Amino acid sequence: MEEKENLVPEEQPIEPVDAVETPEAEIADNAPLSESEAEVAAQEAEEVTYKEMSPLRLVMRRFFRSKLSIVGIVMIVALFLFSFLGPPIAGAFTNIPWIADAKAEGHSLEAHVDRSHPITPIEDTTEIKDDEGNTIIVVEVVSHEGDLNNLADPSGDHWLGTDDQGMDVFVRLMYGGRISLLIGFIVVILETLIGIVIGGVSGYFGGWVDNVLMRIVDIFNCIPTLPILLIGTAVIDSWGLEPDEQIYVLMIIITLFGWSGTARLVRGQILGLREQEYITATEVMGLSTPRRIFRHLIPNVMPQLIVSMTLGLGSVILYESTLSYLGLGVQLPMAAWGSMIALADKTEILNYHMNVWLPAGFLIVIAVLGFNFIGDGLRDAMDPKAKK
Repeated sequence: MEEKENLVPEEQPIEPVDAVETPEAEIADNAPLSESEAEVAAQEAEEVTYKEMSPLRLVMRRFFRSKLSIVGIVMIVALFLFSFLGPPIAGAFTNIPWIADAKAEGHSLEAHVDRSHPITPIEDTTEIKDDEGNTIIVVEVVSHEGDLNNLADPSGDHWLGTDDQGMDVFVRLMYGGRISLLIGFIVVILETLIGIVIGGVSGYFGGWVDNVLMRIVDIFNCIPTLPILLIGTAVIDSWGLEPDEQIYVLMIIITLFGWSGTARLVRGQILGLREQEYITATEVMGLSTPRRIFRHLIPNVMPQLIVSMTLGLGSVILYESTLSYLGLGVQLPMAAWGSMIALADKTEILNYHMNVWLPAGFLIVIAVLGFNFIGDGLRDAMDPKAKK
């Protein structure tokens, strides 16, 4: 008879509840890194950060580090808000009598004449002596009622007074800013496009193409710009065009005599860039000539073009102001900063009514300085040699 063995269950080890199995990979990751491994990890992190930041973001980051760039942006944005949003806001103040009259008559605030028949007191002082030799001062006051509220001092109705035609100076500054800024931007863009095409083709091909195009540029450089503009605008004025049509013709004339400097700048830069190795590589790859010029050469000229464009904006605004000052630019009833300054040719306005012409000159200074500040900031930001 087989004896049954008393089977005793084997005791199992009790594992602590808090114990968690840690994979070997996690243990390896938590291990301290050596110096070489730490350097490699840091380099990989820098490479990832560099790849994630686009070139445009790098340019904007450098641009906004410049305080002058910020000041220039604030100045130009303020001018645009003043010029383009100011007139609609001013038109909402219907509690001002002359604005209500302009709305009722369907006139533009820019050309509305204040015919409020102001009464101006005129004093005449006379000294007489009586029989005893005493001096008696007699003051005679005469009230004069005018047909126009012209050359009025700044007041609640007219914040900067009125000009010699009875039109509000403050509102005309807004409309004048529209014309001056619009002419400046359109002319500079057209000049740059023409200069890029002529200068790019001339610098890339060289040879007889370069000689022909550069002789054309030399002809335009030799033409005295301001006298030609004066003659051209005088001829346009004799055509009897409407004031708004005259503005477009004026922009075309300024563009025709202003692109040569940009063309020479682009041509000079491309003459040096076309010998670079990456241009030779594009030729080997079989890229088309227009793509080589406008995709690989022109972008490297953009820092110089940006500076040229911003300086050109200020120059075009000054040209327009000069022509308007001489009576050959923007004509009444349209407003321009130059034509408003032209009112200072009258001695009375120059000496006693500075509120009529001084604000326009102040706005021209702000516009030119603002564009120059922005141009300098963009030049530094787009310079590949700049400090990263």
